[in-house]
Amino acid sequence: MPTGPSPTARALRTLEILQARHGTTAYQLASLLGVTERAARRYIGILREAGIPVESARGPYGGYRLGRGARLPPVVFTQEQALGLVMAVFDGQPNAIDAEDLIGSALSKVIRALPESLGRQAAALRAYAAVTPDRHSVRPDPATTSALIAAVADRRRVVVTYGSESGDEWPAEVDPWAVVVRYGRWYLLCHSHRAGAVRTYRVDRIRAVRQTPRGFTPPDDLDPVAALEENLGAGWKYPTRVVFHAPREKVAPWIRPPMGRLHADGDRCVLVGSTGNPAMYAQEWLAPVPFDFSVEEGPELHAAVAAVAARFGAALSPPPSAEARPQGTSLVP
Repeated sequence: MPTGPSPTARALRTLEILQARHGTTAYQLASLLGVTERAARRYIGILREAGIPVESARGPYGGYRLGRGARLPPVVFTQEQALGLVMAVFDGQPNAIDAEDLIGSALSKVIRALPESLGRQAAALRAYAAVTPDRHSVRPDPATTSALIAAVADRRRVVVTYGSESGDEWPAEVDPWAVVVRYGRWYLLCHSHRAGAVRTYRVDRIRAVRQTPRGFTPPDDLDPVAALEENLGAGWKYPTRVVFHAPREKVAPWIRPPMGRLHADGDRCVLVGSTGNPAMYAQEWLAPVPFDFSVEEGPELHAAVAAVAARFGAALSPPPSAEARPQGTSLVP
């Protein structure tokens, strides 16, 4: 015959409520636990016997609250929370399947700390799940990420060493506004003092971070996600301008934010941005878009698109006939 939660489970639930609500009355506690006020007071007693300082105060703003220096027990997960946590780790970090991986070893510790029944299910999920990494996602260095987060929190200007895809590196003094995770990649949204403008840097390409004593104040109306998407395609070496011969609402689902900003222009639309790698822009970003387009700017992107077009055109050229081939030649390399 099924039974309700044990006294220990209800005491832990009581602790969670006190952590979230300062000044919880016995009546409120009883309502949240689904028990009588007398039972709610009993769970307060269990917490006190366990050495957790629970204070009580009378009056209109009184109730139970945790005292200073409360030592909390280990984190307790429900089955759904435990399995959801494991699934979220795999979703964001597929390499966590491997126990030797940095995140994988941390996940192993979490699984070992779970109660036996939950740990067994989480371990089975890990053992029998097949995870395929997103080829566009990149994991940045945890120490670099932590240094940037600390600078964002402390509002301290930093000097970062940034490495481009081609291998070039350069220093940049920036005000780190936010770290944003978008489309499987981590970005630093910042104000670059070298450029005098907003910039976005991929965190996985930041080689070093040095915090300076100078502080900064971010914009009051800063929306990190919106600002990131607006600036992802800006500030690179080669300007781009592409006209799509289709309405914006049809083209927009095919445009990734780093490609630039897409503007409506009657029954067509215009994509304005910049890139540091025209070949990649043409081959990986423009080629899959299923609409006719024209490259209006710049010459580097025009040349890259022409190279892709020539390669596809060559694929449609008929191979030389047997009569035209010199004697003794073969089509097999």
